[in-house]
Amino acid sequence: QVQVMESGGGLVQPGGSLRLSCTASGNIFSINAMGWSRQAPGKQRELVASITSGGSTRYADSVKGRFTVSGDNARNTVYLQMNSLKPDDTAVYYCNADVTINNRHQYRYWGQGTQVTVSS
Repeated sequence: QVQVMESGGGLVQPGGSLRLSCTASGNIFSINAMGWSRQAPGKQRELVASITSGGSTRYADSVKGRFTVSGDNARNTVYLQMNSLKPDDTAVYYCNADVTINNRHQYRYWGQGTQVTVSS
């Protein structure tokens, strides 16, 4: 019922920048929050940034000061601006949308991920 789609991944040199985008669509009554997680091979998925519909943001310590999450409520879209990228940032980045459907039920939906590679 809800689709989440990320875009913007790619290859970037250390110290470079990249911006990821994520759009949620479908039978959504409201979006409560959207976020970004990442997973590198052999490691568990970790939350890197999130934003509520009211604009409150949270960041993992590993990305604080380098990444900025922002949202466009009208477009059901969230962005992740990544600056000063490091090789350790290499991962598949997943977007989640925490939504309310049917005027009552809340669910978390995930996108399929977009690859970010920071070359050494």
